[in-house]
Amino acid sequence: MHITKLGHCCLIIEISGLRILTDPGKWTAERHASIKNIDVILITHDHSDHIHVESIKTILQNNPQAKIYTNSGTGASLTKIGIAFETLEGTSKISIKDVELEAFDCDHEVIYSSVPLPQNTGYWIGKALFYPGDSLTNPGRPVNILALPVTGPWMTIGQGIDYAKSVKPKKCFPVHDGYVKEGSLGVFHGLPQKMLAGAGIDFVPLKAGESTDF
Repeated sequence: MHITKLGHCCLIIEISGLRILTDPGKWTAERHASIKNIDVILITHDHSDHIHVESIKTILQNNPQAKIYTNSGTGASLTKIGIAFETLEGTSKISIKDVELEAFDCDHEVIYSSVPLPQNTGYWIGKALFYPGDSLTNPGRPVNILALPVTGPWMTIGQGIDYAKSVKPKKCFPVHDGYVKEGSLGVFHGLPQKMLAGAGIDFVPLKAGESTDF
């Protein structure tokens, strides 16, 4: 599995000839026009840092073969602007090019008690990678690779570290770090790497624009 991090939660995941794009949101909008050869677009929930409408239109123009998979909550917003999608939510699964994509509905973490929250769906990719979206819910089964949220208005870095310890993946890498300037990423990447090493978890400090193989 080859993963390129465009930034925040926007990833290009290449596995068995399948190219998957996750959560093309506003933080990476300037990079979306150059995205090519995408087969699948996965969107976890309807927040602007995970879905940027104008970018979605551009990505689909440049990748007419791509299909969007998301939950019904996000899909309702796509329907309003005439963008087609296929529903992948609950615990449903599909197989594309022999790669299994499985939904895992999990609640968006609370931002504030009176702030409404969208439907959030995490995704298993190829039975190896688990990306929870904006959730710190333990999927309750072994995880090989975890896309680990490390910061945001709904979590602390300590909660992210504890989440990784509870899930116990073999490897993890940071997502949801677009709020932090690159020069200030040290604590959000360095601290998890240090704390998780002692738990036997290999934290790979992947930055925007970088790629790695898992």
